[in-house]
Amino acid sequence: MKSIAISGSRRENVGKRDAKELRYEGKVPAVLYGGADQIHFAVSAADLKGLVYTPDVHFVDIDVEGTKAQAILQDIQFHPLTEQILHVDFLRLNDSKPFVMEIPVKLTGTSPGVKMGGKLIQKLRKLRVKAFPKDMPQYVEVAMETLELGKSVRIGELNFPNFQITNNADDTIVSVVMSRALKQAEQEAAKG
Repeated sequence: MKSIAISGSRRENVGKRDAKELRYEGKVPAVLYGGADQIHFAVSAADLKGLVYTPDVHFVDIDVEGTKAQAILQDIQFHPLTEQILHVDFLRLNDSKPFVMEIPVKLTGTSPGVKMGGKLIQKLRKLRVKAFPKDMPQYVEVAMETLELGKSVRIGELNFPNFQITNNADDTIVSVVMSRALKQAEQEAAKG
C-alpha cells in the first residue's frame, strides 16, 4: 500500500483555546492512539491535503519530534461551514493485529451486459476490509467479464486469500440493468 510521510510537533497544552490558536497558525490538532500511550501533536494543514482530498487510501508514516509510527487516518472532523479541517485521529498499526479500513473498489474488464446496451450501476465505491497491515490491498478488484444484463456482483461472491470484506454479504457492489432505450425496443418488438 502507498504511504505518505507527515511530521508534526507535540502539543504541550490540550484544550479548546490551544487548538484554536493552532488552527489560526495553519496547523491542525491531531492525536495518535493505538499504542501504549496517546500522542497529541499538531500537523500542518497543507501536509494533510494529499491524504484527505484523494480517492486513494494510504498508510501514514508519522514523525513527531523523533517518535515514529506507521498509522492510518481513522477519523477527521471538518468545520460545518468552511470545510476547514478541525481535528484528525490516527490509529497506530500493529503488524500482529488485523484492522479494518475502507478500501476503494476498482472495476476491471468489460461487462457483456453493458455491450448489449445495459446500464452499469455501481452501488458501493468503498468496502470495509479487515487485514493485517502487510496484506491490506490498495484497492479491491471486481471483475466484470461475467456480468450479464440483469445480473449483479454481491459481496458474498467475492473471495480473497489475504483479507476479508466485512460488509454485509448480500450487499450489491455493481449491477447491470436494462436501459430505457433497451426496454422501449423490447416493448416495441413485442407489440409488432
